[in-house]
Amino acid sequence: MTIPEGTAFPVNLSAFRRAARRVLPRSAYDYIAGGAEDEVTLRANRAAYRSIFLRPRVLVDVHAPDTTVELFGHRLAHPILLAPTAFQRLAHDEGERATARAARASESLFVASTMATHTVEEIARAAPGPFWFQLYVLRDRDLTLSLVRRAEAAGASALCLTVTVPTQGKRERDERGHFVLPPGLVMANFRGHVQAEMSEGKGSRLEAYIGAEFDPTLSWADLRWLCDATSLPVLVKGVLTPEDARRALDHGAAGIIVSNHGGRQLDTAEPTIVALPRVVDAVGNDVPVLVDGGIRRGTDLVKALALGARAILIGRPYLWGLALGGQAGVEAVISHLRAELVRTLMLVGCPSIARLDRSFISDWSL
Repeated sequence: MTIPEGTAFPVNLSAFRRAARRVLPRSAYDYIAGGAEDEVTLRANRAAYRSIFLRPRVLVDVHAPDTTVELFGHRLAHPILLAPTAFQRLAHDEGERATARAARASESLFVASTMATHTVEEIARAAPGPFWFQLYVLRDRDLTLSLVRRAEAAGASALCLTVTVPTQGKRERDERGHFVLPPGLVMANFRGHVQAEMSEGKGSRLEAYIGAEFDPTLSWADLRWLCDATSLPVLVKGVLTPEDARRALDHGAAGIIVSNHGGRQLDTAEPTIVALPRVVDAVGNDVPVLVDGGIRRGTDLVKALALGARAILIGRPYLWGLALGGQAGVEAVISHLRAELVRTLMLVGCPSIARLDRSFISDWSL
């Protein structure tokens, strides 16, 4: 499927968010949009990009900018990946299946979530081809390992181990709204197990679920356990410091995702674009470093790539597109960013994302 001719989607990603707010139920919008506590990091992720200035070059042949990138043996047309986000059927009934199809149609790559509302098998069948699987480690390690095996069998080409949730950050919007999945929605990967549904009660039922099911004892030894348990490359998602980046490599990681969980966990954690260059310096060219958090413009993509990111993951923006138009809405979000990326490369005077480096970043910004 491609975006239907004549479909009128918003003109930029901020407008997508405003439009999605008008169509989503309040609890669903707050779950997607919200962050932890005072939402300082949520805002800082975006503000940090605005504080960085570009140094354009002129009189450079940029008639056909090259945006291709290679990740773990897959050559992608552009560096925009779709981050793992939970409960996508809150935004649209087709949920993760629509997102997977949009990723395939847009030459992107989708990272399916442990907490999806379609199973990993259903997602893989919806859009055959490369995808990654994001993993949370549960207290039930056998159930966790069974998810790894199912992802492998479904065709996942990498695992993303999220390490930022020993407990849930205090998401006060969800607490006030008593967040719970509506009737008919479950965590599909756990069908047949008690972990498929949240318990009843007041406050955020997701917070209660995470407290009961996620393993707070997760350690570096468990990263090694996971790397030894699978032949797939394992990326560690949630690294903000050079020290942790180096330790991740020492324990078998094949890639690093610089992430603060979209400002949803530790409030006042460092913005990801600020942490990115230090992490890149720590690991050098040994493994790919990716980044998420706060990306809303093509200029943001160029800044992240210039500071050393191999690729970029977006989360909330494509959920706004999903809410507005299902697969076509997600495609529209990716199309906007791809067009802005190409335009920015042309205006900054760089014919290929492979040639972006810190010389394109103003010293004043750093």
